[in-house]
Amino acid sequence: MTAENNSTPERIAEVRLEFRNDVAYITFDHVAARNAMTVGMYQSLKSICEDLAKNSKAKVAILRGAGGKSFVSGSDIAQFSSFTSGEDGIAYEEGIDQYLAPLATLPIPTIAVIDGMAVGGGLAIASCCDFRISTPDARFGVPIAKTLGNCLSAVNVAWLVAHLGVNIVKRMLLLAELVTACELLKQGYLLATYPTENIETEANQLAERLMKLAPITQKATKLTLAGLIKNNLPDCSDLIRECYGSQDFKNGVSAFLDGQPPVWTGK
Repeated sequence: MTAENNSTPERIAEVRLEFRNDVAYITFDHVAARNAMTVGMYQSLKSICEDLAKNSKAKVAILRGAGGKSFVSGSDIAQFSSFTSGEDGIAYEEGIDQYLAPLATLPIPTIAVIDGMAVGGGLAIASCCDFRISTPDARFGVPIAKTLGNCLSAVNVAWLVAHLGVNIVKRMLLLAELVTACELLKQGYLLATYPTENIETEANQLAERLMKLAPITQKATKLTLAGLIKNNLPDCSDLIRECYGSQDFKNGVSAFLDGQPPVWTGK
């Protein structure tokens, strides 16, 4: 996926799992960087989802960012400083696809609870969930055309298009727009919006509703839909290689880490 925030590895950056009755609560905790995902956090999410797929105890999973101000604001940008060619970008995007696949194909229903921002990797994670509820002030996007100058994998784009539609995805990726919760509620991407003080209760009530229904039907439906979205995707390696191997990408990463606006040259 994309990346929108530099991480601070010396501080807490973790993904926690907690069970309450038959619900698995997954929390993204990197509050100092608005819950931006480090590689270690992505790996933890993958492992947690793989374990949940084998754990019959969990009937629903609820995902939320710590701190009450952001769901996930992106990924660790400092890692891009070590990229030397477009091949690094291909490996990175393939890695993100592998990290998120166990969430997208988790055989139990999933609920993303979004406070504040779901940007870059946060939008990808939220889109991998079956249902999304948010606070009214939440915003969503992938503003890489404004920040880094990289691109997304075909799997990632296909998943976003399936959930948001081509026109909204173009606004997010080509215009670098952050789209409001109000618009995405009308569009259907969000199931509902709730005030911050009510959203946890509403998430738990939605989980209770889901747990009363046929779990094998839910599993079959989820995995069929996931298969349809990923069917016959094009090979976009050449485009990923061009983006991550470009001087624009190098300039974008450097400018972001220096707190300066990037200058795009098209090279």
